[in-house]
Amino acid sequence: MQVLKNVSLTAWAFGVGLLGGAAYADNHGNAFVHSRPFKGQVYVMYQDHMALYTYDKDEPGISNCSGTCALVWKPAILDTGVELGESYSLIERDDGRMQAAFRGMPLYLYAGDRKPGDITGDGVDGVWRLARP
Repeated sequence: MQVLKNVSLTAWAFGVGLLGGAAYADNHGNAFVHSRPFKGQVYVMYQDHMALYTYDKDEPGISNCSGTCALVWKPAILDTGVELGESYSLIERDDGRMQAAFRGMPLYLYAGDRKPGDITGDGVDGVWRLARP
C-alpha cells in the first residue's frame, strides 16, 4: 500500500509540474507562441512546442526569408487577428500571410528539428539564432 501511495504522490507531483510549466508558458505568450524552460534552457516555442528561430538578415517587422529559404526555415504562420502575449506580434509577409514575431523579429521553424526539444538550427550558417526571451 505504501508503494502505491508513493507512486500516486509522484504522479500527482509530476502532473503539478506539467501544469506549472503550462502556467509559466501562459504568462510568457499564449498557446500559439510562448517561451518556457525546456531541457534546461528557456526559449521561444511554437504552438506545437517546437523551437523558434530568428534570422540575422531580417529587420524588425520584415522577413527576408522566402522561396528556398522558407522551405528550410518555415515561417511561424498564425491566423490574422490572433492575440499574442507581451513582446509577441504578427507581421505581414510578402505573400499576405501573418507570421509570428518576437520583439518585432520574425520567427521560423527549422526543418532539421524533428521533435520538441530539438534546437539544431541554433547558429546555422552563423545567421540563425534560437529565439530567447
